[in-house]
Amino acid sequence: MRVVVGISGGVDSSVAAYLLKKQGHEVIGLFMINWEEGENCTAEDDYEDVKRVCAKIGIPYFSVNYAKEYYERVFQYFLDEYKAGRTPNPDVLCNREIKFGPFLDKAKALGADMIATGHYAKTYVKDGKTYLAKAKDLSKDQSYFLNQLSQRQLSSVIFPLADIEKKEVRKIAKELGLSTAEKKDSTGICFIGERNFRKFLKQYLPAQAGDICTLDGKVVGRHEGLMYYTIGQRRGLNLGGRADGNGERWFVLKKNLEKNILYVSQGECEELFSNGLTAVDFNWIPEKPKEKEFDCFAKFRYRQPDQKVHVYVTGENSIKVEFFEKQRAITEGQFVVLYLEDGTCLGGGIIDTKW
Repeated sequence: MRVVVGISGGVDSSVAAYLLKKQGHEVIGLFMINWEEGENCTAEDDYEDVKRVCAKIGIPYFSVNYAKEYYERVFQYFLDEYKAGRTPNPDVLCNREIKFGPFLDKAKALGADMIATGHYAKTYVKDGKTYLAKAKDLSKDQSYFLNQLSQRQLSSVIFPLADIEKKEVRKIAKELGLSTAEKKDSTGICFIGERNFRKFLKQYLPAQAGDICTLDGKVVGRHEGLMYYTIGQRRGLNLGGRADGNGERWFVLKKNLEKNILYVSQGECEELFSNGLTAVDFNWIPEKPKEKEFDCFAKFRYRQPDQKVHVYVTGENSIKVEFFEKQRAITEGQFVVLYLEDGTCLGGGIIDTKW
C-alpha cells in the first residue's frame, strides 16, 4: 500500500514514517510549509530534519507550500475571532482545512492509498463508518484537535502511533539514530511558536487600551487590548500589590467589547464558573445521533480531564450542554469535544455561549 506521511521534522512523524516502512508499505514523506512570515519561522530547520530522517529510513520526500491556503482558511479565522472578543483554537481548523484538506488531495495526486500523520489518536471502522477515538497514551492523546474531521478525511488516514506511548517513540528514534530523537515537542499555536504573543498579534490587529474593572464597576487598572486576554487568565494583568486588595490573585472574568472593558475578580468568584454552554458548527463523528438528548463526557480545553455532561441536540449542527459539576473558565471560541466512556470521540463544536 502506498502511504503518504505528513512529515513535520518532529520525532512523532519521523517514527510514524519508519513504522509504516517497517510494516512493508511504500512510504512517501510530504513536508507542508504553512507559514512563512516572522523571524521565528522554523520551516527551514524543520525541512533539514525531514531530509535527514527520510534519508536515514530510506523514503522519498517532497515539500508543498500551503501558506496561502493557511492564511485564507485558518489565520483569517484566527484574526476574526480575536476581533470578536473570542479566543479561537486555530490548530483544530488547521487539521480540517490544511493537514487533512489540501494535503489529502496532494497525497491522492501522488497515488496514495492512505495518508498518515504522527498524531496520537486512533480510528476504527464499524458498520461501514469510521470512528475517531483516544490513543493509548492518554497523556499525549490529540483526538481533541481532530474533532472537526469528516468521514472522507478519517477514512483516509492511518495513525501509526495509536497504540504506542511517547517514551517508546523517543526510544525507537534514538535506536535508529534519527536527528529528531531528542527534538523538543512543538507547543502553542503553530504560526506563533516561541514568539511573544502580544507582539505578534499587534502586527495584525490594532490594540485599543481600556479599563480593567471589577464587577461592581470599580476601575482597578488598564488593559493593553481585550484580544490579549482570555477567560480565567491570572498572569499578565499587572494588578498585584494594590493597597486596597485582599492579597489573592486576580482573574479575568469576561470582556465587554462595546465599552472595551476587561472585568476581573480578586480570587475565584462565582462568575468564573458555568453550568452549561451552547455550541455551534458541531461536527458529528461519524453521524448525528438519533437521540435528542444523552449523557456522555466532554473536554472544553486540551489536557482537561473528561467531565460528565448531559447533551441536548438542538439543531443539525448545534447542541446545548449541561454540566454535572460547574466548570471553570468556559471560553467562547474554544471547542467542546464529546466522548463516550470507551474513548470514542462523538465530535466537537465551537463554544458560542455559556451560563
